[in-house]
Amino acid sequence: MPVFIYTAVDAKGARTSGTVPAPSRAAALEAVIQKGLVPAAVEEQSAAAKKPSRLLPGSARVSQADVEAFSRELANLLAAGVSLSRALQILSREASHAAARKQWSAIHDDVVGGTPLADALAKFGQSFPPVHVAMVRAGETGGFLDVVLGQIADFRSRERDLKSKIRGAMVYPSVLVVLAGGVLVFLMTYFIPRFSGVFAEFGAALPPLTQAIVATSHIVTRYGLLVVIAAALAVMVVRRALKSEAGRRFMERTMLSVPAVGRVLARFALVRFCRMLGTLLGAGVPLVTALRVAREAIGNQTLADAVNLSIEDVQQGRPLAKSLAPCERLFPATAIEMIAVAEESSRLDQELLRLATVYETDLDRQLRMLVALAEPVLLFIMAAVVGTVVIGMLLPVFTLQEYIR
Repeated sequence: MPVFIYTAVDAKGARTSGTVPAPSRAAALEAVIQKGLVPAAVEEQSAAAKKPSRLLPGSARVSQADVEAFSRELANLLAAGVSLSRALQILSREASHAAARKQWSAIHDDVVGGTPLADALAKFGQSFPPVHVAMVRAGETGGFLDVVLGQIADFRSRERDLKSKIRGAMVYPSVLVVLAGGVLVFLMTYFIPRFSGVFAEFGAALPPLTQAIVATSHIVTRYGLLVVIAAALAVMVVRRALKSEAGRRFMERTMLSVPAVGRVLARFALVRFCRMLGTLLGAGVPLVTALRVAREAIGNQTLADAVNLSIEDVQQGRPLAKSLAPCERLFPATAIEMIAVAEESSRLDQELLRLATVYETDLDRQLRMLVALAEPVLLFIMAAVVGTVVIGMLLPVFTLQEYIR
């Protein structure tokens, strides 16, 4: 019996690989799914050994805009009746960037050589994440590849718009933080040393607050380079810790526990989950398979873990709404009720997409509110810190006349 090599995503969101004996590739795919994994690539062992990898470690990364355009144009060509190989050839020839042209050509060569499109896309994990590979695989299996590709392009477009809103909302607070840091550096390295020299000439006994500020200024001016190096090392250590499974989960739990920020993150995950699940169901993907793929779109492993139990309940025949109800942090009661009604009326895919649009609007409102609150809070903190430094340096001035006498 042939042996197939698979690459998949497990319930924790980690990539895993292995081998499975099966009479055909379709049977191998089914065996991988039965293990609770979302397959990203499945190849026969002999074919995989002969086929060189096209994704080199130093290959250039294709922009998300190029990937979105690739998915949309490929969907349009397939819908117009163009064959897959011909459509890929056109896209590789018309690509505007060299990196995209190289990847599209490699995908075309693989498809012409008999590799399924999903497996060809899976070789470029930076451009095509596992969730999109799984969607393409479902489209190839069900015969609605053009529909799935169009929905992937729409999904990517909405994701980029939502992320742009978040980045735009963080611009002004970030500028305030940078300005506050610049003012503090100026005070500590230029302003305070001159004042402390004047006080030293009079032999004044400085107040405790002034002494603390002067001591901090001396540390910054004398050991500033060491402080910068230590801060850089601390950032590197933290980033490395956050890349680990335990560190990433700790950060996710911490962010979710912050009152306002946690609510926004949960809404963002809900929007991604509902839109992906509705898109897959609308394309004809079975519910359990769609739930496994949509779980990967959440983007937060702590919340994705809560969906795992729901998938097991659905497999046992329980309604989707009742299965998702225990995930209170991700699914509010109103969303559960609307999903339950949609299940009864057999329009679950339409309702999920509507919910995604509704909660996306709510998320936009919450982001604007957070920014509106962040601005005065940051201004207050900046004014408090700078004001404390200035007052601490002016306190000895009020008693300076006594030392002159």
